[in-house]
Amino acid sequence: MQLTFALEHRTYDVVITEETLELWLDGCLRKRDDSNAAVLYVWTNIELNWEEHRFVEARYRPSDRRLHITVNRKTVFEEAIERRTNNESR
Repeated sequence: MQLTFALEHRTYDVVITEETLELWLDGCLRKRDDSNAAVLYVWTNIELNWEEHRFVEARYRPSDRRLHITVNRKTVFEEAIERRTNNESR
């Protein structure tokens, strides 16, 4: 499953598979968590115009498929994710 978000002139993707959580920025992998922990966690700092920054975090709990995404600690997405089908890919 892949979710795409716009953040001013930048685009970031959160990609979830059965074993990993990934955070992509403008088509480049920034972070991957494949730790098999109870909660998978990735983060990155996104630079915008005029030295502005946004801190993006994503947490995924595989047990109930709950995804929580924040930008500068404010929730921008939080819900359970449907199970991925076999023909979905990045």
